[in-house]
Amino acid sequence: MKAVLSKDVGGPETLVLEDIDAPVPGAGEVLVDVAACAINFPDTLIIRDLYQFKPPRPFSPGGEISGTVTAIGEGVTGWKPGDKVLAGIGSGGLREQVVIAAERLFAVPEGIDLVQASALLMTYGTTIHALKDRGDIAAGQTVLVLGAAGGVGLSGVELAKAYGCRVVAAVSSQEKAEAARAAGADEVVIYGRPPFDKDQSKALAQQFKDAVGPEGADIVYDIVGGDYSEPALRSIAWEGRFLVVGFPAGIAKLPLNLTLLKSCDVRGVFWGAFAAREPACNAANIAELFALWRAGKIGPKISETYPLSRAHEAIAKLARGEAIGKLVVTMD
Repeated sequence: MKAVLSKDVGGPETLVLEDIDAPVPGAGEVLVDVAACAINFPDTLIIRDLYQFKPPRPFSPGGEISGTVTAIGEGVTGWKPGDKVLAGIGSGGLREQVVIAAERLFAVPEGIDLVQASALLMTYGTTIHALKDRGDIAAGQTVLVLGAAGGVGLSGVELAKAYGCRVVAAVSSQEKAEAARAAGADEVVIYGRPPFDKDQSKALAQQFKDAVGPEGADIVYDIVGGDYSEPALRSIAWEGRFLVVGFPAGIAKLPLNLTLLKSCDVRGVFWGAFAAREPACNAANIAELFALWRAGKIGPKISETYPLSRAHEAIAKLARGEAIGKLVVTMD
């Protein structure tokens, strides 16, 4: 079978496409023919050894897949060949077949396309955990979403609207602003590129304050970090929740006096660890996502698909911050 491999530390240009032996499922495992593998920001880091987890080389990047069960290992119950599934696997998805522990699989309901399904788990899974479990979201609140045109960002806009909130989307271009509005954003802030000096940071904070309104943002969903985080924190509401999700713009340094003045919380969001520690709660969240999808309230936005031979291009585009919605590699 064909696989995209990281053999050396480096960027997308270091990835190679090779033929390798097909895997065989062991006890408790399932063999899946991969239909699609969605690209996520961790894929840009893991090949550079900059992610929390460093799998031994050679490995395939790609943390979320959809596909069809083709074989099951000893002791597996509840799955059979032909079942349509999706899974978050951390790495290993950019290959034609993968072996996955049976308990990591989720069934894809009838009528949902497998390519679209590949783009659900990490983005919407992260966001539903963030907004519900960490953000205590409630109808009528105001949510500020940074990086609102990427896969996680658009899921933040959609889910916050599905929960009855007013959403302010912050993005870096007019094209991305249009994508955020199409997803349901009530207001859009277009910000510049960092680094920001003191006056630029103050001006961005005022943009956020004007957009969220005088009461502030009940939830700040920070997917980008860097110089954007402090201005966003300055727009938070009394007892608001500032959700820390990722750092494509760099790890932010927040002045903690602001948390005292607003009596607000800064809360980390680590969906992967949550899913491993609380699988039942995560499974309930995923079931809720499929219900919202069937109700037409959410739906993964895939802007481009790539063949396996061009997977490095998808990772490079995401790393440059140019992607709108999700980029997906398909195996056909």
